[in-house]
Amino acid sequence: MFRGAVVAAVVPAYKEESMIERVIETMPDYVDHIVIVDDCSPDRTSEVVRASSDPRVDLIRHEVNQGVGGAIITGHTRAMDLGADVNVIMAGDAQMDPAFLPDLLDRVTDGGYGFAKANRFFSPESFEGMPRYRVLGNIGLSFMTKLASGYWHLFDPQNGYTAIRTSVLRRLPLQNVARRYSFENDLLIHLNILQVPAVDVPIPAVYGDEVSSIKLSKVVPELVNLLGKGFLRRIWYRYVLWSFSPIALLLVLGVVLFGFGVAISIWIVFLSVTSVIATAATVMLAALPLMIGTQLLISALQLDIQASPDTPDAHPFGPQEDLA
Repeated sequence: MFRGAVVAAVVPAYKEESMIERVIETMPDYVDHIVIVDDCSPDRTSEVVRASSDPRVDLIRHEVNQGVGGAIITGHTRAMDLGADVNVIMAGDAQMDPAFLPDLLDRVTDGGYGFAKANRFFSPESFEGMPRYRVLGNIGLSFMTKLASGYWHLFDPQNGYTAIRTSVLRRLPLQNVARRYSFENDLLIHLNILQVPAVDVPIPAVYGDEVSSIKLSKVVPELVNLLGKGFLRRIWYRYVLWSFSPIALLLVLGVVLFGFGVAISIWIVFLSVTSVIATAATVMLAALPLMIGTQLLISALQLDIQASPDTPDAHPFGPQEDLA
C-alpha cells in the first residue's frame, strides 16, 4: 500500500524469461499485487514466473498473442478485480526503474491526477547519444499525439511507464483501446475525451541490450491512421456531441475556407500555365479565404491548448503514508 492506496503493478511480458525474475525481485514492498501477463511467449517466461515465491505474483497467460496493449488491458482488468486503487505499468524487460515509481504514484495518490506518465526527454541532455532520426521521430510523434489527444502539455507519448487510478479505468472503454504498439497513444485520446487530468513526470530512461522488434514500416502507418481517426473522434465527442464549442465552429469554418482558398489557388496556377493572366480580384478570391481560414484554425488550436486537462481534481486516498 502507498499513501492509503492499494497498488497493483501490471507487467506485460513477451519472451522475457531472462529478465522477468529481476522484475519480480526488484518490485518495491509497497506494491500489493504483481499481475504478470505472458502474451503467448514461445520461451519459458511463464515457467520462470511460476517458480517465484513472491505471494503477490498473479500470472495470466494469453493463448493467443494480443500485443503489448492487449496484455496491459488484461492486466488492468485483473488488477481491478483484485481491488487495486492504482495501477502502474512495469515492463517485463526491467527497463523501468522502480526507484522512480514513488514519483509517479505521488502525482496520482496525493497530487490529484487521474493519470501520470514518465517523460524521458525532460532536458536537452536527454537526447544525447540518440540518433538524429530517432530524435526527429520522437518530436514528430509527440506533436502528432498532442494534436490528436489534446494533451498539449505532455511529451514522450510512447513511454509506457504510467500510473492510473482505478476509478479512471472503470470509466474507460478498455475494449475499444488499441491493443498493439499504438496503445499508449490511443489511451491518451480516450483519457482526454473523458477530460482526465494527466501529468508528465521526469524519469530517466533505462536501456537494456535488447533489440526492438518494432517494424517501422508497419507501425508508422498504423499510428498515423489511429491518430487521424482519434483526432476526429475527440473533436466530435468533446466539442460537438457533448458540448457544442466554438472550437468546433472555428475548425469547420477554418477547414472550409482554407480548402476553398487552396482550390482557387490551384485554379489560378492552372490559368497561369495556360498563359491566362489572373486578375487582382481572382488572386484576392484565393488569398482572403486562405488567410481567414488559417487564422480560424490557429484560434481553434489556441482554444484547444487552453482546454488541455492539466488541473488535478481528485481527492487524496488518505493521510496514511505507508512508504518509509
